Order: sequence, then structure tokens, then C-alpha cells
Amino acid sequence: MRKLKSVIRAQQFDKRTVERIFTTAARMESSPPSKLLDGKIMASLFYEPSTRTRLSFEAAMKRLGGEVISTENAKEFSSKAKGESLEDSIRVISGYADVIVLRYYKEGGAERAAAFSEGVPIINAGDGIGQHPTQALLDLFTIKKKFGRIEGLEIAMVGDLVNGRTVRSLSYFLAKHYPKNTIHFVSPEATRMRDDIKSYLDKYKVKWFETKDFREILSRLDVLYQTRVQKERFSKSEIFDQVERESKKLSIRKSTLQYMKPEAIIMHPLPRLGEISYAVDKDPRAHYFQQARNGLYVRMALLKMILDEY
Repeated sequence: MRKLKSVIRAQQFDKRTVERIFTTAARMESSPPSKLLDGKIMASLFYEPSTRTRLSFEAAMKRLGGEVISTENAKEFSSKAKGESLEDSIRVISGYADVIVLRYYKEGGAERAAAFSEGVPIINAGDGIGQHPTQALLDLFTIKKKFGRIEGLEIAMVGDLVNGRTVRSLSYFLAKHYPKNTIHFVSPEATRMRDDIKSYLDKYKVKWFETKDFREILSRLDVLYQTRVQKERFSKSEIFDQVERESKKLSIRKSTLQYMKPEAIIMHPLPRLGEISYAVDKDPRAHYFQQARNGLYVRMALLKMILDEY
């Protein structure tokens, strides 16, 4: 049996491995092996704030019988504050742990870490505006659980797409392994999806469209993937203010639901700000909390496949 190596980017996966992750995640949900990773240690090293990703990874490791060493906000409360490089930190931490879950504030951080981890696998938990592959895997797992397939669907990605690492990774997976879907990018002008993703979709002949308003497509959508405006990524406050104003037109309210299919789902990587009303939460189409729970099972699957076998 094989082991999964470092998880750095969405493009690294073949479809067989993706489907194996889903199968293993389903098994983790129904009957998790509680002592599987007994004696193994996971280090969670987060240079940016995180709630769901960090805690779900730590919960996943503990549910499988492993141990966790961690630091939250490592940018301020680790040797980084003294000027230590990421490379040196990884060299040291790889001597303490069997796997390192890393969130870094610059794109490419996970790849840099993997080059200096002394053979210890790195899991990319988000690298700036680059990628978030484990989030995309749990997103796909959520879609598959709902529809039983990931094809023939109309999927809208809404909001701050230029800074959204979750929608970037999701687009990579959909293009490479599930191209028989239609993707709609919905955003203000200043936060449109970057051209590299559009070119990647073209490479795999995925149908995609771009618009500033989702009202005309709501009735066709199977998946509405909402995102927040990432204030921390904007260097100019006036651009952020403009984007925030325009994004309010893309908020999902209770009144929005009347235009959507009864079987459609609303997703969000969370945290949400004002882009989904609390009044939507009780609607059966609201899947963002189930989506977050699925993150636990997918991350358990990844840890098993990295530290045990598959």
C-alpha cells in the first residue's frame, strides 16, 4: 500500500487519489479507527489566524489517536517575531513531528516548507492568496455527498475571487478532474478571478462565464459558493470600500432563496461577515455548516493516508 506525500497544491492530485480521499473520508465519518495514529505527532504551524482549519486538523489527529503540538498566530508568537526564516523553523519542527500542517501568509509558503522539511510531509492549510487544497477537497466531498456526482452541475463562485485561495483550489480540481460542469464567476470588477485560473479552465475545456450579478443565473444553479471580501488583502482602503459596497449586491438573503432550485445548495468556506443572512441558515439549502463538519472527515482521511497507508 502507498502513502500520500505532502499536500501542497490541487494540481498534484490524480483523480484516483481524489476519489480514494472521498471513500476514506466517508469511512472516517461512519467508523473512525480511534487508535490508528497512536504515537504520531502533528505540528500545526499557523502564521495567519484560523479557527476551522486549525481546529479541524487538530481534532482529526486526536480522533485518530495521535498527538498535536501547535502554535496559533506564529507570525507574532513564535521565533518569526525574532526574525527566524520559515525554512529554519521548518528544519527544527520537522525534528519534532511526523507531519506539519502549515498556514503561511505568502503564496508559495507550503512549497518552500516542503523543500526544507527533512522528509516530513507538509500539508498546505492556506498560503496567502495562493491555494487551500484541503478546503477544496472538503468542498468537493460536500458536493458529492449531496448530488452523488460532481458533473453536469452549474456552480457559481461568488465574491472576492481575486484573493480567494479556496475558489482557486476548487477551480483547479474541477478543471482537471471534473470538467463536465459549468462555472460562473460572480464578483465586482476589482475582485474578478485571476487569468491563470481562466486559462487553466480553458486548457481542460471547461465552460465558464463571468458576471457582476447572479440574479440572472440563480434559477439554474446547483451550487452557490459564496465568499467574504478579504479586507486583510487590500492595500488601499478606497478600493476595499468600493468592493464592499458592490459586494453587498451579491449578498444572499431570505428573499434570494425564492429564485433558487429546491435541491440547490449554498456553500461558504467561512467565516462569513454579511454576505449570507442568518435568516438563510434554517433553509435546507444552507450547507455551509455541514461543509465545515465535512472538513473533519476529509482531514482525518488525509492524515491516515499520509501517516498510515491507503
